[in-house]
Amino acid sequence: MDTAILPSTFLLTLLLSVGLFFFIRASTKDRTQTVELVSEQDESALMAQLKEYFRSRSYRVAVVDQEQNKVIFEGNVRPSWFLAIFLTLLAAIGIFCLSLVVSLVFPSLSTLILATVLLSPLSGLFYWKKSGRIEKVSLKVETIKSEQTSSSKITVVAHRDELSELQRILHLKASE
Repeated sequence: MDTAILPSTFLLTLLLSVGLFFFIRASTKDRTQTVELVSEQDESALMAQLKEYFRSRSYRVAVVDQEQNKVIFEGNVRPSWFLAIFLTLLAAIGIFCLSLVVSLVFPSLSTLILATVLLSPLSGLFYWKKSGRIEKVSLKVETIKSEQTSSSKITVVAHRDELSELQRILHLKASE
């Protein structure tokens, strides 16, 4: 092989490995967002719907603040088997590719370098340990009075996937 090809292939594979490392690390990142939503329902009916929705999603009421009209729900988020296996597979492929290139650059280390593929289950274990956690959802409901109708504004602090599901199920619109 040409002498310029091996170092450039090694550099590119090393850069891809760094990207894979940060992808695996980001799989456990907290993706909490704050959103203001609007509903045409009055405050009491909406609060009952919200409590039922979160109860059905295995959340429980942790704190109720009557003065600020705020409720905090807690729920246990379980890690995904699919994602743990997927990250392990990605890590195995990435380490194998890096090992092949390193074994071409340093032929004397080929057996030892190829054995590093056995470390790939550590990525799935890392994801499994970090992603299983207690998730909190904070709700604050306010009544908006207008001349024709009364509506409710909800300020929700939750995971972005939970927010999109809440909007979809309860037909809530984002506040302008």
